[in-house]
Amino acid sequence: MADGSRSTTRFLSVKNKARLAVDIGGTFTDVVLETAQGARFTAKVLTTPQAPEEGVLTGVKEALAKAGLAAGDIGVIIHGTTLATNALIERRGAKTALLTTEGHRDSLEMAYENRFEQYDINIDRPKPLVPRWLRLPVRERMNKDGAALIALDEASVSACLPVLEVEGVESVAIGYLHAYANPAHEIRTAEILSAARPDLSITLASEVAPEIREFERLSTAVANAYVRPLMERYLHRLERDLKSLGFECGLLLITSGGGLTTLETAARFPIRLVESGPAGGAVLAAAIAREAHAHRLLSFDMGGTTAKICLIDNYEPMTARTFEVDRAYRFKKGSGLPVRIPVIEMVEIGAGGGSIAHVDALGRLQAGPESAGSEPGPVVYGRGGARPTVTDADAVLGKITPERFAGGAIALDLEAGRAAIARDVGGPLKFHGPLGAYAISEIVDENMAAAARAHAIERGEDVAARVMIAFGGAAPLHAARLAEKLAIGEIIIPADAGVGSAVGFLLAPAAFEVVRSRPMRLDAFDAGAVSALIDEMREEAAVVLKAAAGDAPLTETLQAYMRYRGQGHEISVAIDRSMIEPTGEKLRSAFEAAYVKLYGRTIPDMEIEVLTWSLTLSGPRPHEEKPAQKLRVRRAVSDEKRTVFDATAGKEMQYALHERTALSPGDMLEGPALLVEDQTTTVVTSAFDARIDMRGNIILERKSA
Repeated sequence: MADGSRSTTRFLSVKNKARLAVDIGGTFTDVVLETAQGARFTAKVLTTPQAPEEGVLTGVKEALAKAGLAAGDIGVIIHGTTLATNALIERRGAKTALLTTEGHRDSLEMAYENRFEQYDINIDRPKPLVPRWLRLPVRERMNKDGAALIALDEASVSACLPVLEVEGVESVAIGYLHAYANPAHEIRTAEILSAARPDLSITLASEVAPEIREFERLSTAVANAYVRPLMERYLHRLERDLKSLGFECGLLLITSGGGLTTLETAARFPIRLVESGPAGGAVLAAAIAREAHAHRLLSFDMGGTTAKICLIDNYEPMTARTFEVDRAYRFKKGSGLPVRIPVIEMVEIGAGGGSIAHVDALGRLQAGPESAGSEPGPVVYGRGGARPTVTDADAVLGKITPERFAGGAIALDLEAGRAAIARDVGGPLKFHGPLGAYAISEIVDENMAAAARAHAIERGEDVAARVMIAFGGAAPLHAARLAEKLAIGEIIIPADAGVGSAVGFLLAPAAFEVVRSRPMRLDAFDAGAVSALIDEMREEAAVVLKAAAGDAPLTETLQAYMRYRGQGHEISVAIDRSMIEPTGEKLRSAFEAAYVKLYGRTIPDMEIEVLTWSLTLSGPRPHEEKPAQKLRVRRAVSDEKRTVFDATAGKEMQYALHERTALSPGDMLEGPALLVEDQTTTVVTSAFDARIDMRGNIILERKSA
């Protein structure tokens, strides 16, 4: 892997202005401030779940103080949050109703009409966000081509108003059959409701997910309606509070697909934010991959509540069109609420620093998915937590330096952590000394390794052949041991890894995707209609991008979702405008090439059809500044030692203690060692050595046998 220089971001910036990135996680809120000269200042504060903006403001003030800047020195704020996801999981959204085509009110509960867990006679399904008595039928009907078979019965719409009033409904989703082809009935229904109830929050399925497949469209519209009032209130409170501090700059939100959008668009379509925090981490990993020329990367993001694993090939994270929220069975596809949005594809498990460890009724040690979060937090925080967590185990094992944890802002009570682990884990399992903490750490590392293997195998990938990049507050503590379990030989710990997702926000381009379902067979292809549709989609995306990217040059990316006629699902095919020609032959060739790549063959004499078209407009990526200079290699030595339980050796060892900020590009050091910084600690186990590359990244390399 070639070394280069640390890159700097030069887009989405205001001349001579600094930029702020804010990431609200389940346990910590991370803030990164980057000055106009490229200097970076960070803050990590506990999340305030009841009023998330309070934690944001605390972190922002701390970062400004460290940088010696004022609110007026900031040119843009980029924000990501898990609030929408948490509201869906915890069912804390608005009281919501669904108006849908008469005869289809039960589509949400019928779902896919399959059993995702075939042999579980007590199978659990996620409850619909809207109960049946608030799923209200409206008399209307469109056919698949958008022609009205039954005109909208406006009286049946008006008949819903008393129900909404009596039930105290705050938000309504409107989702009619085939409205993706013609939204006229949905639009007229919204006009009737708005005239009678101007305060009502209204979501149209034809705007949120204008795609074929009724269940996913309704599920996405309902989820958006459910979280929209909560997110609108939060975003506008945050905007107000930032202005009260003197901020006059723009506020952009990162989407689940890794792009940036405006506050107004985010408030209107908050469902696009469900994976915004993890998406920032994937953006960071992709940027590091480009700089380091790592074509095949495994991104490992471990925070206080969850761990996220993403595969990145040729500098681009894998993406998907559907994401499931609140799965009843964590690894079972189909057991959650589907939302049809652009999303970076990753596997997420309940394995974070706050994951609670316990011994179950069968005498098995479990860690997560339940988390202590920030309130009360792990036992060692001294904030009322009573049950042992992964962070407690890391602290007891010596991997965390108490006086440097969270930059010294949180004093750790190691004795309380030891006592909790001995009581809840060591005692039941008859483990003495540090073995209880070691068992917790091992079980969570094995859970993450199993998730990474499964994620890679599902895609026919060999995880051992990849380079790992680790970031998030807890990932550098566990990366070396996880790499050992996955037989990975090289790990990158980027600068400011503890706030990695927030750093990724600063690397994200302004981007927005528009999707339209317009089924069309290639043997009856209408190039004019498709060209007009693409122009319409570009115009819609450009409105959003104008506010987010200004006059920056935009890149257009097109995809067609195609299949052989009669198949149940389509594949994604990358296209460009030159392929939109009357014969459809260029689209046929592109589809067959993509089909062969996936399945190794084509199916002769089968009709091909396009179901859905996707257009993404995006701003430029950051450019890299690479001064031509060579590394001065030297061996870094530290006389300061710390006793750490080494998982590789299975015993306590003396680890050399290094201050990361004291290390320079070219420095090399032998494991075992701890590299300490304000936001996290990198554990170099006895199986690895480490060096600092030209970008300031820590590179862990497995020792030769």
